[in-house]
Amino acid sequence: MNQKAYTIFISLIVALGGFLLGFDSAVISGATPFYRGTFGLDSGSVLIGFSVSSLILGAIMGNIIAGRLADKYGRRNILKLTAVLFTLSAIITALSFDIVIFLFARILGGLGVGMAILVAPMYIAEIAPKKMRGKLVTFNQLNIVVGISMAYFSNYFFQQTIADPDLKWRVMLGVEAVPALLYLALLFLVPRSPRWLMQKGRDEEALGVLAKINGADKSLVVYKEIQTSLLEEENTLEKAKWSDVFSSRMKTVLIIGFGIAFFQQITGINAIFYYAPMIFEMAGGGKDAAFLQAAILGVTNVVMTILAMLVIDKLGRRPLLYIGAAGICISMLIVSVSFKNATYTIDAQTMELLMEEVESMHTETHHIDNIRSLSELQGVEFENEVAFFSIIKDKVGQDTYNSFKEIILKHSISIHSIWVLIGLLLFVASFAISLGPVMWALLSEIFPNKLRGLAISIMGFWNSIVSFSVATVFPVQLELLGSAGTYLIYAIFGLLTFVFVWRFIPETKGKSLEELEEQLTHSIPKKAD
Repeated sequence: MNQKAYTIFISLIVALGGFLLGFDSAVISGATPFYRGTFGLDSGSVLIGFSVSSLILGAIMGNIIAGRLADKYGRRNILKLTAVLFTLSAIITALSFDIVIFLFARILGGLGVGMAILVAPMYIAEIAPKKMRGKLVTFNQLNIVVGISMAYFSNYFFQQTIADPDLKWRVMLGVEAVPALLYLALLFLVPRSPRWLMQKGRDEEALGVLAKINGADKSLVVYKEIQTSLLEEENTLEKAKWSDVFSSRMKTVLIIGFGIAFFQQITGINAIFYYAPMIFEMAGGGKDAAFLQAAILGVTNVVMTILAMLVIDKLGRRPLLYIGAAGICISMLIVSVSFKNATYTIDAQTMELLMEEVESMHTETHHIDNIRSLSELQGVEFENEVAFFSIIKDKVGQDTYNSFKEIILKHSISIHSIWVLIGLLLFVASFAISLGPVMWALLSEIFPNKLRGLAISIMGFWNSIVSFSVATVFPVQLELLGSAGTYLIYAIFGLLTFVFVWRFIPETKGKSLEELEEQLTHSIPKKAD
């Protein structure tokens, strides 16, 4: 195997961490409607939201400890640890019969997510030659969105092939153990990072790795470059203080950083990804159609992420953010209006279809009797989702409502579901070409060299907190505000994102990091051109 092929080979192995990260983040979307029944979680409860967002909570903790662990034990060993965490999380969640154990396993997987998202691209950047570094690091990000897409297709497959609801969600979550174990096995073929080896004084071993990647002659040149870089880094680290990050001269940069990290998540992307099948089913599509439509969202995410990678240096950051923010606002308005114009009716045909489906599930007699009581509402048309389900809950009781809300909704709602699909596809496309990739590009550009590592860690932590909050409260929002109100809020945030970009975000395309540092930290804050 030649040097280039070897480098690509080991980078592809490491990038599987990105695939697992994306898979673990999205696979929960298909399992939620089913484990909710197993654990007896109330529809719209905070606990449903937390069972989904607990992964993010674990990821936040993983972010905090990843850097130090990677420096102490090595990048490769921490990647192996993430593979173990992904495997354990998948197996424990699949075997859980208690919500506490389930949540523990989700947080465990989140630790793996939090470490993988930092350490995998770090390793690739340190192992790759200069000419290949950009593409190979970007491949890790691409693997994340591919993992998300594969999770949706996996969920769709098991939705089609497994009849038992309890077994269905267990297999959906447990199947991740297979690629996780494969990842662990393949990591034994990966060498240690030469940069880390040199940090630990293991220079001969580092030279051996560099020779495999760059060839014997060039490896000496790269070795000396790493030596120089490490010396400069030592000086930089001594000066990277929290007080410097939050100093008055950093005001403009902090507004940009905290703002873009906030709007990237508050517009609702994780609410859409984590609950996609549930959203589509609420639009009356039925479970099979809902899972297929969620898979289409995943493919859209992959395609538009690739497009963003191709055009970000040609069009610039601001144009992409304008396109994305406008698209998010318009798409969420489409979805909001679609649900606003929906009607809900219990008629004779609805009752016939409803009773047929419920009885085919061999459910308990009291559930069947409770559902049958809905015949008293025949002939009444509801135009408000919250009012409709409030009456439904009173009629059938909380227990039956938790178990059969989606089935009742599917048969009673009248909505232009194609517009919901169009709106959500436009939303994902808008995010994937703008806020998704552009935020990380901006954060890597706007902070001064000496503070970049610490500042990006702070912004990543803030971004995760917002993400956790959005995913946790989403089911509660749907229950209290209804679908129309919830998506209208996201549309408003899309509009605010547009205004924020216009007011604060500078164009960084074609400018050196030194030029940006001078512009943003030494000049008087002013509106972006």
